[in-house]
Amino acid sequence: MKSAYDIILKPVITEQSMEATEEKKYVFKVAPDANKSEIKKAVEEIFGVKVEKVNTLRMEGKMKRQGAAPAGRRASWKKAMVKLTADSKTIEFFEGMV
Repeated sequence: MKSAYDIILKPVITEQSMEATEEKKYVFKVAPDANKSEIKKAVEEIFGVKVEKVNTLRMEGKMKRQGAAPAGRRASWKKAMVKLTADSKTIEFFEGMV
């Protein structure tokens, strides 16, 4: 069985994701084979919050090249947008970044 730290790999820190933290929405890079219920349980276990909803999205790797070398591809990954319930506390990890 996978642990919560195997499912939630790292937070996604972008301008758009930081603006969403005001509405208690947080974005994480997750394991590609994780489903929504596993992601919900992992976030609740790691951060001690109540999750209302989880949306997932597969991010396609971008094509990259340098000079005349043949084009390569960045790795594809999976992103999860997690919305917390109204009565839940916020995730303190994101507090100082906004």
